[in-house]
Amino acid sequence: MTRNRIAEFITGLKPLAQLDHPREMIRQFTPNWFAATMGTGILALALPQVPGAGSTLRAIGEGLWLFNICLFTLFTVLYAARWVMFFPEAQRIFSHNIVSMFIGTIPMGLATIINGFLFFGLPRWGDGMIDIAQILWWVDVAMSLACGVLIPYFMFTRQAHGSLDKMTAIWLLPVVAAEVAAASGGLLAPHLADANAQFLTIIASYILWAYSVPVAFGILTILFLRMAMHRLPPDSMAASSWLSLGPIGTGAFGMLVLSSNAPTIFTAQGMASIGTVAAGIGVIAGTLFWGVGLWWLLLAILITIRYFRAGVPFNLGWWGYTFPLGVYTVATLKLGVLLKVAALSIFGTFLVIVLAAMWVLVAARTIHGGWKGHLFVSPCIATVS
Repeated sequence: MTRNRIAEFITGLKPLAQLDHPREMIRQFTPNWFAATMGTGILALALPQVPGAGSTLRAIGEGLWLFNICLFTLFTVLYAARWVMFFPEAQRIFSHNIVSMFIGTIPMGLATIINGFLFFGLPRWGDGMIDIAQILWWVDVAMSLACGVLIPYFMFTRQAHGSLDKMTAIWLLPVVAAEVAAASGGLLAPHLADANAQFLTIIASYILWAYSVPVAFGILTILFLRMAMHRLPPDSMAASSWLSLGPIGTGAFGMLVLSSNAPTIFTAQGMASIGTVAAGIGVIAGTLFWGVGLWWLLLAILITIRYFRAGVPFNLGWWGYTFPLGVYTVATLKLGVLLKVAALSIFGTFLVIVLAAMWVLVAARTIHGGWKGHLFVSPCIATVS
């Protein structure tokens, strides 16, 4: 009996013990993992925005950002290796009605890194970081535009989604990438030296916002109907209840960021009156979106309590608890600064604490599951096999 326990303990220490071969880590690697870069990145960006945040929080945020770059690079290498080594199986993702949605996590994870170049890289390494951020942003824009239209196209032409009760909030993932890029463009624009480049970036950001937000709210309308008619999704999709907060929080943050920089950028193009209108609309729209987000936040909390009372199995979908909460958090902090409302800043600080606690929990479970190997599962392979 003792020998068996010792053997089990040693097996538990062995990396990827639950995989038939270490190569299976590459074969089974899916874009779901990039959700971890989204959650890590948004926490890194939120920490230094806490009112009165000192050097400690900023240092922790910068450390998380650097770690996130390493994480994103590792995942990119693994996913690229899958396409090279297992191309026939890798391409099945476009026909899978769940895993394909997570392609949108790739540009969204990259966006958090781009923003980090402005928050952390610029003060540490100088203006050269702006050039890097600008190049990466256009790459991010291209990926966001592509997955925002191609994945829905595959939904309509290749995938079988069945009845309405099969629908979940993961439908939002490929669509929301464009509005995340829009918010990043709003942050990037004022740092650019050339006035024309600023104008192009901010106009592109408005277009990206419109490319995403109305479509996302259309999906949210269908989701409301689905949940009213068929109740909650299965336990394995428990975290999807928070995904709806993502486009709402990002939509609010994007409008608030664009409104902050619009007057200066439009004035430089001889359109001062348009800049003033854009600033006003941005603040009002951001506030309205924040209010809608508050409704969904409270609803998501109630749904989560119900799920966890029944017991929820851990999977990579748990990262869905982090990024949506994170973007709503930074929108709350930004709104508190713009409106000078202390209650919003206090509430935003509380949300940062909750976000950090959730990140620690999910990151610990992910490391454990990744080490053992059971989180490396590609449903699009299992479906065919």
